Formats: sequence, structure tokens, C-alpha cells
Amino acid sequence: MSKSALTNIALANSALHTLSQPQKSLESKWFYDHYGSELFEQITKLPEYYPTRTETAILQQNAATLAALIPPGSVLVELGSGSSTKTRLLLDAAPQLFAYAPLDISGPFLHQIAAPLRKAYPHLHIIPIVGDFMQPFLLPSQIETRRKVAFFPGSTIGNLEPKSAVDLLKRVRAIENIDALILGADLVKDEKRLVDAYDDSAGVTAAFNLNLLARLNREAKANFSLEDFHHKALWNPEDERIEMHLISNKAQTVHLMGQVVQFAAGETIHTENSHKYRQSTLQKLATQAGWSLTEHLVDAQGDFSVNLLRAQ
Repeated sequence: MSKSALTNIALANSALHTLSQPQKSLESKWFYDHYGSELFEQITKLPEYYPTRTETAILQQNAATLAALIPPGSVLVELGSGSSTKTRLLLDAAPQLFAYAPLDISGPFLHQIAAPLRKAYPHLHIIPIVGDFMQPFLLPSQIETRRKVAFFPGSTIGNLEPKSAVDLLKRVRAIENIDALILGADLVKDEKRLVDAYDDSAGVTAAFNLNLLARLNREAKANFSLEDFHHKALWNPEDERIEMHLISNKAQTVHLMGQVVQFAAGETIHTENSHKYRQSTLQKLATQAGWSLTEHLVDAQGDFSVNLLRAQ
């Protein structure tokens, strides 16, 4: 069976399980097919979406400091690499690296961005890894024994529940010869700015969210009508997180892999969380997973943080 067929089966089984719960949901990892990855790159350039440009500025200002902590001959392992745009700031500042290993769930998108990286950094081994960082993953043999620094930007950790975030940090901590983790984390701030960042005026985030249903139609034999759902972002102050939902505009029946899924009017599919952090919260997560938070770099407005975690 082909890899794409296995992915389709995994997507369908995941959706059937999560859509059968009292609060219907879809796993956010399924956002990132090729089109979803492209839409997310568009989101990062929107005026309302401050995290990317703010994190980029922090990395630009501190790239030399961070690069000085990377051992010669080591490997930079990036989780959920996307376009690797911010990573270039570290690659430029750390010529001592032996290899860059971007790990991403979208194979076609990952290999698409690997080609220009090889051209831009001919001295550097570019080793793409197609995989899901939410599951145990193996590193290629040519880098397995080398020292490593992990890079997890974009506050992607905020998409995870606290326990899952700790579990992920533990998996990264368990990588052989890991020295440090450079972690991007969005911070708690004004509610309107947070909601606007996930419900932009151009509707790109709405398209990104609805693409989950389009993907189920393409790959899991579903018959969602995208016009019968709309995107909603809201702030959950108790859990300090943004939630994204797809709301059913009417009572309707959807078929998925021969199974029936019923929706009431106004019923929601919870598609993503984006937790926002305080320094104390990050310190707690790090300690529980076997890391020490040694640097907490924040922009002047206090919007975003880049954190250096050292292996305890």
C-alpha cells in the first residue's frame, strides 16, 4: 500500500473517532497538506498575524548569541519546519553546523523547500525527515550519533494541551546527544489582538480552517459542503488559549467513509487550540520534561518569546 493511501486511512480513522465525540473535533495536524501548508505561509504574512514577524525580529537580534551555543559539527533538528524561513537566520549565523534536518508531516512541501536550501547552503547537509513529531520518530543514521540542537519555532507548542506539550518536550529531550532546544512561544496579551490574529479580515485563516473539510472530501470519501460551515476564533480566558472552530450553519448529515455524521445547527467542530504563555508557565513545562529554561528572550512589546532550554 502506498504512503499516500496509508495517510488517507489514518486521516479517515482519526476523523471518524474525533467527530463521534460529544464535542466534535479534528486533529490540527491534518491542516498541513500541501495546500494547507501554502495557506499557512500566507497567514504568516498577514498584518493581523504578529507572531511570525515578531519571532523573526527576536531571532534576528539574537541569532549570534543562539548560534554560539550550537556545538561545531552538530545538527539542527527542526520540528514542523514549514518553509524554514526563520531557520535561515540560525543557519546563516552558525556555519559550524554539519547538517540541518527539517521534520514535517507534509512530504511534498518538505522536499519542495529542501532544494533551495541545498543551493543556498552547499556546505551543509540538508536531510529532510517526513514524519509526525507527535509520534516517536527516528533520525537518519548519518546524524544519529552527532550532537544536536532542536528548533521548534512559531509557538506550535501552543497547539498542544499541557500534558501533550510536556510529552513532546520529553521526546525531544530523549533524542540522542541533544544539547538544547530553541523554543518559540506566544505570550498572553490583549484579547482583541489575539482574536484578530486568528480571524483575519482577508479570510485566509477561514480558508485554512475550512481546508480541513476539503481535505476530508478529497482523501477520506467525505461529502462536506464547505458553504454550510463557517470559521470562528474565540479566546478562552480560563485556559488562556485561542480556540478555532468550524460551525455548522444548519442541521445536516455528512457521510465519511460510508459512516454518517450528524450536525445540529450551530454545532461546532473544534479544530485547533493555540495556548498563550507566561514565563512561569514555560518554566513549569520545561522542568516537567527534563529541561532548564535558561534564556527567555522577549520583544519590546512583550508579545512573543524565544526560549533556550538546556538539557538537565
